[in-house]
Amino acid sequence: MNEMEFSVPCLFGLEGLAGDELRRLDMANVRVENGRVLFSGDETALAKTNICLRTGERVLIVLADFKATTFEELFQGVYKTELERYIPKDGAFPVKGHCLNSTLMSVPDCQAIIKKAASRRLGEKYGVSWLPETGAKYQLQFSLMNDRVQLYLDTSGPGLHKRGYRANGNDAPLRETLAAAMVTLTRYRGREFLWDPFCGSGTIPIEAAMIAKNKAPGAFRRFSAEAFAWIDPKIWGQVRTEAKDREFHGNYRILGSDNDPKCVSLSMANARKAGLGDLIEFRDGDATKMSLPCDEGILICNPPYGQRMMEQKSAQRLYADLGRHLKCADGWKKYIITSEPEFEHYFGRRADRKRKLYNGMIKCDYYMYLNQQRKGK
Repeated sequence: MNEMEFSVPCLFGLEGLAGDELRRLDMANVRVENGRVLFSGDETALAKTNICLRTGERVLIVLADFKATTFEELFQGVYKTELERYIPKDGAFPVKGHCLNSTLMSVPDCQAIIKKAASRRLGEKYGVSWLPETGAKYQLQFSLMNDRVQLYLDTSGPGLHKRGYRANGNDAPLRETLAAAMVTLTRYRGREFLWDPFCGSGTIPIEAAMIAKNKAPGAFRRFSAEAFAWIDPKIWGQVRTEAKDREFHGNYRILGSDNDPKCVSLSMANARKAGLGDLIEFRDGDATKMSLPCDEGILICNPPYGQRMMEQKSAQRLYADLGRHLKCADGWKKYIITSEPEFEHYFGRRADRKRKLYNGMIKCDYYMYLNQQRKGK
């Protein structure tokens, strides 16, 4: 297989972090764009990025990029793509995608045209009039934006945020890729005490432990491309072994707490499933009342937002109580994500830095309060 072009879609606001990750993984030709990061590589790069990326959503092979304002142009663009390089005679190739600001805006119609063009191309190349599609799945994806079509082959399967340790989340789970990004933005490397006082299902402490340990987030899950006929299965084993060899072995001080005992129990179960149960402590506790675990460290959390009026009032009172409780915690750096536009008012202090992030479809700000003792020095 020759060098391939890849696209890694990201949650908005995380593209730069994903680009940095890809560079640290020694990927070639990394380019950061809105909503995605592009890079080049071979089969080993494909496996390495799926297994090791923390902040990207999936790894896609870019198959084609062309303009289409008519269904005929869409058909011809797909028909000219060398799909036989990737999809074998018995491969199943479902199609999904989205359209935005384009002449062709019907997703079902575009799906049907792309499927028809791909079927004709593959049928002609394999000399058959009917393709059985009984083999491995080769998921085709398309993006039609501003009349520009990009056709992809998905190598990940379930999104990369599905690490495999969280079978069930709480009522408002934080996506693992966003949690990893939040921890990365604190520059945590395992040396400081890290505390999440609203741990929910334990996602932030678990992602922090993975980062501290340098544990590959995809080490214990499977990917669609592992069934691709043109990838040597040995590559996946080699990449997993190399990732395991790069892990650190230290004693880390990571605490997750929550005032709901069910969340604490769920967090403990998820941490054990991730193989990190011995690195993280979980306990019951009200974030606005419990004693600080030590004099200095990193506090990072995803407190309740309150999307409805009464819930919003409750969340605002919570932010005020939290701000009063942490008023004298000058030895702590504090990182808090919320969709409340007046968070700083209720918390009682302006953030040193802010960064716009999206929690699912919810537009949020990530408020960063830096260590006041060190700033004073």
